[in-house]
Formats: sequence, C-alpha cells, structure tokens
Amino acid sequence: MTTLTSTQPVIDIYNHVMPPSYMEELKKYSKDPGLLKRMSSLRLLWDIPARVEMLKKWPQVKQVLTLAVPSPEMLVDGDLSPKLARIANQGMYEMCQTWPDFFPTFAATLPMNNPAAALIEMDYAIEHFGARGVQVLSSVNGVALDHPDYFPIFERMANHHQLPIWMHPIRLAKKPDYVDEEKSKYEVWQVLGWPFETSVAMSRLVFSGVLEKLPNLKIITHHCGGMIPYFSGRAETLWAQLGSRSADNSEADVLKSLSKPPIDYFKMFYGDTVLGGSASALRCGLDFFGTDHVVFASDCPFDPEGGEMYIREGIKSVFAVGLSSEEIHQVCCSNANLLMKTKINAGDKT
Repeated sequence: MTTLTSTQPVIDIYNHVMPPSYMEELKKYSKDPGLLKRMSSLRLLWDIPARVEMLKKWPQVKQVLTLAVPSPEMLVDGDLSPKLARIANQGMYEMCQTWPDFFPTFAATLPMNNPAAALIEMDYAIEHFGARGVQVLSSVNGVALDHPDYFPIFERMANHHQLPIWMHPIRLAKKPDYVDEEKSKYEVWQVLGWPFETSVAMSRLVFSGVLEKLPNLKIITHHCGGMIPYFSGRAETLWAQLGSRSADNSEADVLKSLSKPPIDYFKMFYGDTVLGGSASALRCGLDFFGTDHVVFASDCPFDPEGGEMYIREGIKSVFAVGLSSEEIHQVCCSNANLLMKTKINAGDKT
C-alpha cells in the first residue's frame, strides 16, 4: 500500500498566482476593496521567492500556474483587457522561466470580453510562452459560456491546440442570495455559490450541445465538478425527464439533440481534488468521474495557513481513499501529463 511518505510525483494542476505587474493593474482598476484586501494579504500569491521556499518542503510537487481571480474582463472593458491578459501571461511565463523546477508551465488567461482578442492571446501564449492550456471563468461578467461568441474559443482549443481548458467558478458578493437583500451574506456567494456556478456552467455546455459538437474538448473543473458528483443520481433521473416540468414543454426536444444521456456528457469533464482535504468528497468525485478524469490540485495559497495546508491535506486525501499505487500515480501525475501533453514529474510511481 502506498504511504504518504512515499516519493510519489505530484503535479499540482490548479493553484494560483498573481504576478506583481498584474497586481499593480488590479490596484489601479478594481473597485472591490474586499478583493484588494484579500489579494494583498496572501503573500504567497505574489511573493514568488517566498512561494518557492515553501515548496521546497515538497520536492515531489510541481505547480502548474493559473491566474487568481479577478481575470482581465472583470477589471476593464474589451479594449483594455487584452493588455492585462498579456501582462498576466508574461508574468506567469517569467515565473516558469525563473523557477522551472517548481513551475514547469502555466495555463494562460484570456480577455474573454473581447473574443477575437482572446483567440489571438490564446495562440500567442501557447505558441510563444509555452502555456499548456487556458483558463476561463464559469461566466463572462454574467454571460453564459455557451453564448455563440465564445464557441470559437472552445473550438480552437479542442480541435487545433488540443489542450485543456481550466474552468474557474465566479460569483461575486454583490449577487444576493435572496431578492430582498442587497448582497450575499456570510460569504455564501463563495463557499456555496462557486460550486453552484461550476455546476451551472457545466450544465449549459452540456445541454447547449457544445460537448456534442466538440467531443475532444477537455475541461478541468475546479472543486471536483462542483455539485455534480454528489447530486449525480438526482441529475441523471430528473434531466432524463427534461421538459416535463415546463408548461409549454419547450425543452423536451433538447434530449433529442444529444446522442447520449446527459449524465454521460458530464463525465467528459475532469475534476480536480480541491475539496479542502475531504477524503469522502474526493471518493464521491472519483466514483463519478473515474480515476482517469481526476487530477491533483491544491488551490494554493487560498487556505487558512496561506499556502501549505491545501497541498498537505490534498495529498493526504488522495492517499486516504483506497486507491492502488497505479491509481494514485494516475491522479497525482499521469492524468495531468496526458491532458497537457507533457512529461512533468514523470518518474516511476512508488
């Protein structure tokens, strides 16, 4: 049985940074004081030498970098967002060049409120900076990802670059939980709202036919698919009756446009292990997606310790769910390499 003290290679495929140059843009354009407070307080988000020192405790862990929220389209309009995306991608590229033993590659950010520019930045980041995919949010300033304007982005990733898309949930505090209130209370907008937004975005991509049209599309969902694995039985049985609850039966024909049951499309997504270290939640995700569609991720440095806890507890959770050594290697390393077409940490499994 593999133990936690083994030298199992680990690719942390979903963690976050904010290049100092992008942090300056955030300070310039953000109108959210709470967000600025949070980002400024997380030293390992932007102090990368300190991040490297922390990572020396886990020499078997290599981190694939992604930009922390907010993304460019959340800060500026479509004329300026391409500039901010380039600043972010340049910054992450430089981190990878400076510390390649810790950060072998990154997922590029895109100016999603300018789809034409997003395609240009996608190509540039992959072809010139060596990015191994791109990150998008679960909606674009409130617009669903299945909007026709965004289909070319998914199509190019699926059929041309053939690399994964990291999908990060987004929901803001200003979106109230009840209609008679002005904003969300008790940070419900994030703790519960983000897994909900992930699940909604997945649903829209399924029922709009995006995955039907793009069977090679690879999307990594944060927090192991949000609500979908836990509610998979409910989702499967209720969506099998799609249209039966609408008075005009307007959505009944949607199922006819899909070549397989809806739940099978949800299993095309990939889930990461960002579940706060909960082994039981991870077991649920593994049961739904299968070990070939789950990838290790930490969400570093957004934990109560400012960086270490989610790496430590995330690794523990993978070792605690009864996987074989081959399956552990699959989740911790080989699935990520297959997705990104890399050979990061491709040592022998232990």
